[in-house]
Amino acid sequence: MTVLYDADCPLCTYVRDWLVKRPQLVPLEFVPAGSPAARTRFPGLDHGSTLSEITVVGDGGQVYRGAAAWIVTLWALRDHRRLAHRLSTPSGTRFARGAVLAAAKWRGETASGGGRVYRPADGWTYDPRDGWHHTPPGCGSEACAAP
Repeated sequence: MTVLYDADCPLCTYVRDWLVKRPQLVPLEFVPAGSPAARTRFPGLDHGSTLSEITVVGDGGQVYRGAAAWIVTLWALRDHRRLAHRLSTPSGTRFARGAVLAAAKWRGETASGGGRVYRPADGWTYDPRDGWHHTPPGCGSEACAAP
């Protein structure tokens, strides 16, 4: 399965990195949404929409978006297949949809029009224990440390 993700979104890249580290029952390949590689591999896909919500393309050409994409991605993981089955029920799908909407809200608040943008290229890193940290470009040593 191919997971199309927003390579400019810190949340998306964090989740991609997390998924890569999980044991997979179905191989997952990660391709930046809207990239030349994505456009070449899936010419019939609406690539604009792949930047606004997670999109997964199955090896048979199936396209999953939003909550369904998250569920099928979890289904591919060895340790999360049971959770994926629970999320595929009507009540589980409502929960998954809520999680996707919360992630979208967070992305919207950190996007260029609605708040701070945290991009690794700008010196931002995320530590799950204590949040976002900024190291200005060129400040990898004690030279930029606060007194």
